Amino acid sequence: MRARLIFERQLAHLISLALLVGGLCLARGIEGFTTGEFLGLGTDTWVWLNVANAAAHQIFVWFCWRTELHGGLMTRLFGKAAFLLYAVVFSVLILVRPLLITALAYANRGTLPLDRTVAAILAVACTLPAAYLGYSIKRYFTFRRALGIDHFDRAYRSAPLVRKGIFRWTSNAMYTYGFLLLWAPAVGFRSVAALCVAAFSHIYISVHYACTEKPDMNRIYGVG
Repeated sequence: MRARLIFERQLAHLISLALLVGGLCLARGIEGFTTGEFLGLGTDTWVWLNVANAAAHQIFVWFCWRTELHGGLMTRLFGKAAFLLYAVVFSVLILVRPLLITALAYANRGTLPLDRTVAAILAVACTLPAAYLGYSIKRYFTFRRALGIDHFDRAYRSAPLVRKGIFRWTSNAMYTYGFLLLWAPAVGFRSVAALCVAAFSHIYISVHYACTEKPDMNRIYGVG
């Protein structure tokens, strides 16, 4: 197993994560950031649960993708069930993200000085592109490819890049538009803390793209 390739750009990943966490720590000084609670947990706790989930998700994906791509570790450990096991854990981690930020936004609701009607319009505006992305993945891309099946199954590595649906506008649609879904509860509940965490998450997924996915796509498809 080639350790150099597995850890390629991961120092930059960790440094970026540390800087983003530092930015959130500074954001705690914003008026209203630490206000509120939900289910007996304060806003601060919900913030760090969101951060922990995001880091666990993206580090998990890096580990599974890279060790499988450059050493077949997952397949050697779990055989034909490797992708399914990875996909189940991935799905749980990604589905928890909107739930956690919604809980945070509710805990911290009303701390952003924004008109309720404007907030509702912005929340819908964030949700619609994410919904169209979901349709485009199902219709044109498939969820197996979205999960990274090409790291596990060589048969998918000859598949053409998708340029239909939302992918007509950008090949990076899942990160550009999908993560707008996290902004919806932040603006909908008018939450300062959730807005900061949505920004953290959107920037951090771009770090994943630059440090993990882009190098992998260069090797699998010969494109960035």
